Amino acid sequence: MLVLTRRIGESVLIGDEIEVTVLDVKGDSIRIGIRAPRETRIQRAEIVDLVGVENASAAADAGGADVETSLAEAIRHARRE
Repeated sequence: MLVLTRRIGESVLIGDEIEVTVLDVKGDSIRIGIRAPRETRIQRAEIVDLVGVENASAAADAGGADVETSLAEAIRHARRE
């Protein structure tokens, strides 16, 4: 993991097409703005993780499927969308 220090109004460039800008800092919350091509998927990691766990749980409840296999399938499916 790369760790950078930025102040409000400062940005980080990722490749040639993605720019992340610090917009505001309040307490332990940071507001960021992301400029990226329209086709770039931007998702909150904790939500993606939660959906994967929920999908695996539902698959296990549906027929006793192997949880690890179900989770891997859910992650592959999510990446394709």
